[in-house]
Amino acid sequence: MNYENTKEFAEKMDGRDPLKSFRAQFLFPQINGSDAIYFCGNSLGLQPVTVRDAIQQELDDWAQYGVHGHLQAKNPWYSYHEMFAGPLSRLVGAKPSEVVAMNGLTVNLHLLLMSFYRPNGKRHKIVCEKRAFPSDQYALESQVRYHGFDPSTAIVEVGPRPGNDMILTEDILETIDSGKEEIALVLLGGVNYYTGQCFEMEKITAKAQKLGIPIGFDLAHAVGNIELKLHDWGVDFGAWCSYKYLNSGAGSVAGAYVHERHFANPDLPRLAGWWGHDKEERFLMEPGFKPIPSAEAWQLSNAPIFSMAPHKAALDIFEEAGMEKLCAKRDLLTGYLEYIINEADMGMKIITPSDSNHRGCQLSVLTGENGKSIHDELTRKGVVSDWRNPNVIRVAPVPLYNSFSDVYQFGQILQGTGQ
Repeated sequence: MNYENTKEFAEKMDGRDPLKSFRAQFLFPQINGSDAIYFCGNSLGLQPVTVRDAIQQELDDWAQYGVHGHLQAKNPWYSYHEMFAGPLSRLVGAKPSEVVAMNGLTVNLHLLLMSFYRPNGKRHKIVCEKRAFPSDQYALESQVRYHGFDPSTAIVEVGPRPGNDMILTEDILETIDSGKEEIALVLLGGVNYYTGQCFEMEKITAKAQKLGIPIGFDLAHAVGNIELKLHDWGVDFGAWCSYKYLNSGAGSVAGAYVHERHFANPDLPRLAGWWGHDKEERFLMEPGFKPIPSAEAWQLSNAPIFSMAPHKAALDIFEEAGMEKLCAKRDLLTGYLEYIINEADMGMKIITPSDSNHRGCQLSVLTGENGKSIHDELTRKGVVSDWRNPNVIRVAPVPLYNSFSDVYQFGQILQGTGQ
């Protein structure tokens, strides 16, 4: 694509955009009396216009039916979570039985780690990427300590080589191979939150599986952003939130994936709760946990309806748009942003891989000493991005609701911050 730093080019691209109508399905924050240039979907996605009615429907059913809403509501609460199996499975490349909407991301990670991190003597180490999301780091540290190991030696971080920003796949594979006698688990972010690098999940999974090492991914920055094929890749487990690219609202219900090969394993430990128990026997209220033969077995409690209602509204939009079209626009849109940032010539460095196969929407821009002031000035002038210490601005044009004109205007504002 031969990009141009002109208003006319941006408008021409917007006119050709097959997804342009979806922008009207979202509510934009107002800054200085106008729609913000919202490039923060990597942190919190925008609200779909249908969310208000979706929540109101559940409030009305609660008012009308009370406890009978579990079976008589328009969307019966008893089975509410089941409606997500199809849409989520298509988003992450899994079978419907392998996914479940439940809890929060870190809660789900802990539940899955209880099952798949099974240290045994010398084989007790966990491999993760350097500068993983802090909540993941805390979860791993606490799991390692719970099993009686020292995080400083039990957690093996793979980082970039000196002078580089990207973690090479070959270094991850070599770390797994060289430590195969000591590694009990591999847990990586599908897309690193800080750099925006997308890891080669298929290759890494194949290496771990060949060596008999369980592997999982934190997909918070991947789901709804990049194409995933968790089942075909053979990934053991994964977890994600729904408030970033999935636009389901702050703190909304998260999701989890477990490969079907684990469903019939009676030796796989898990923490149990009544909503993971056999549905046919759930209300017999008898002792003895009988897990549902699906990812639902990892549920503990019944569905949080008032966070699932926005989730359903948002996923309906993804179903309509389709990930193939979203990914195609994503590459054009983020490519244009990369071009515009470089054109601005502000002395900044993009640390996200330039190859679209190794990134999603987000670009992480390394700034100089005045980076925070540039970010603050962008905010004052109507751009919503986010700042990550010590010196990175993260910007993410989301194909569902961002436009090429947004990117062009961002470039004009960015150049103005240096004047």
